[in-house]
Amino acid sequence: MSGSWADWPPARPIRVDGGIKARSKRGAIGEQWWSRRFISVLESYGMSGRLARGRSYARAGQVLDFELSQGKVTARVQGSRVRPYQVRIGVLPLTTAQWRRVLQQLASQALFRAKLLAGEMPHEIEEVFGECGTPLFPRSAADLDMHCSCPDWGVPCKHLAAVCYVLAEEFDRDPFGMLAWRGQGRDELLAALRRIQGGAPEAGGAPGPAGTSRAALDVSAPPLEECLDGFWSPGLSPARLRALATLRDAAAPDLLLRMFAPPPVQVRGKDLADVLAPAYQQLAADDPGSGELA
Repeated sequence: MSGSWADWPPARPIRVDGGIKARSKRGAIGEQWWSRRFISVLESYGMSGRLARGRSYARAGQVLDFELSQGKVTARVQGSRVRPYQVRIGVLPLTTAQWRRVLQQLASQALFRAKLLAGEMPHEIEEVFGECGTPLFPRSAADLDMHCSCPDWGVPCKHLAAVCYVLAEEFDRDPFGMLAWRGQGRDELLAALRRIQGGAPEAGGAPGPAGTSRAALDVSAPPLEECLDGFWSPGLSPARLRALATLRDAAAPDLLLRMFAPPPVQVRGKDLADVLAPAYQQLAADDPGSGELA
């Protein structure tokens, strides 16, 4: 018999009903910048054939299910054998101290805090993680621990690739999934931002005046006469200043309701924030200056 096993055509997977199908039908998978960054790590492996078959698996619904938890994703993928393959993709979670630095940095910028509390993922968040010495995304293949129960020795195999593509679309739907994977769930992160914003002291921070934490007060600035040359320079880069200028147009009408914890008040059995949200939407619709600029 001539030729090697690598020349054999790939085995056809057993078709299943009810699997998780990728929404993308052709081309690249991943619509948002954060999911594309995640996919770029996968593609850095350079195994184009396996990645193409992985996309086909994802679009055909061969990923039966997956579970995302702190530091890992586990999934089942139906291949050519009767028993589905077990897939695990691990990433190193941030430590408590690393998350504390990241949260303090995020809370110090009103734009970042507002967007996160409104359910959006600011592009600059990647820069914040980098400045804290804890990259948000895996930097290379070495930062991912990938395992599959299939007999294919290559990493990633098509089953691992399929899970990564499905995961990228999950990150499209819920960007907080990436943060949960790194160790901080959506509810935990937003609650921590509200605590910092409200002046509740973080671990290791003594309370300061007016209910603020000492960690939030900048008392180490040099005297004015020592910084006259840069006194009138902007504190933010031009890119961030432009982003601040567009915050009003980009923000949701009920942003203020989302930024703060709901008050302990109910109206006819409903939370006050839920009652007020339609009014905020109507006010924005009636505002002639709320539309796009010509």
